[in-house]
Amino acid sequence: MPWMETVPFPPEPLTLKYLWDMANKVNVMQVEDKQELRKRIWGVLEDNDHLRTSKSCFGRIPNFKGAYQAAERLRKTKEWQDALTVFSSPDSALIDVRRNALVDGKVLLMATPKLEEGYLLLDPGKIRGQEEMASTIEGAFQLGKRIKNFPQVDLVVEGSLGVDLAGNRLGKGKGFADQELAFLKQEGVIGAQTPICTLVHPQQIVDQVPVEAHDESINMITTPEMVIRINIISSLNF
Repeated sequence: MPWMETVPFPPEPLTLKYLWDMANKVNVMQVEDKQELRKRIWGVLEDNDHLRTSKSCFGRIPNFKGAYQAAERLRKTKEWQDALTVFSSPDSALIDVRRNALVDGKVLLMATPKLEEGYLLLDPGKIRGQEEMASTIEGAFQLGKRIKNFPQVDLVVEGSLGVDLAGNRLGKGKGFADQELAFLKQEGVIGAQTPICTLVHPQQIVDQVPVEAHDESINMITTPEMVIRINIISSLNF
């Protein structure tokens, strides 16, 4: 049975009203077809002006409004503070996560777009003062280095199109995040206890994500309003 923990931010009493208000932001979408679910989520985000870019999000991992606040919320967690090395997908929604990692002195590993150039490592000690640029894809190529031998990864942050409270995630349909997670597991640099987080707008949380055998799951969700840790408090009580 899936579980989760809710952490209000800024600090305030964890009241039933707070949980009720958050629960009412969760979309209930019960569809078996992944592509139909993708279209629905893209449509909801665009139709309700939830994007922080003028570009259409169709076919992409959404760069949603509130991504900065979600990154700041993640920054306050124990998982973030304990992490020495952070892995991030190259999605634009995670640019604030990548910048925060470098500003906070964490080693940043980043997948390159479509995994065409493998993986990059950015050493915060070597790019001091250039964290803003290094958090972009172009800057990461300029200031990072390609690697084949990976250090231990303490926190993984993946972009998502949708996610449910059981930890199932929905990507844009190309399978890159699943490949990244499978590779990190194969290399032995992440394990069963490694926090694997995704940042989403509340409207990207759905009732159920259809799952296939190759799909990799996550165990932590961060929105602008809250942190959800799978397997802590019963989602049936949410």
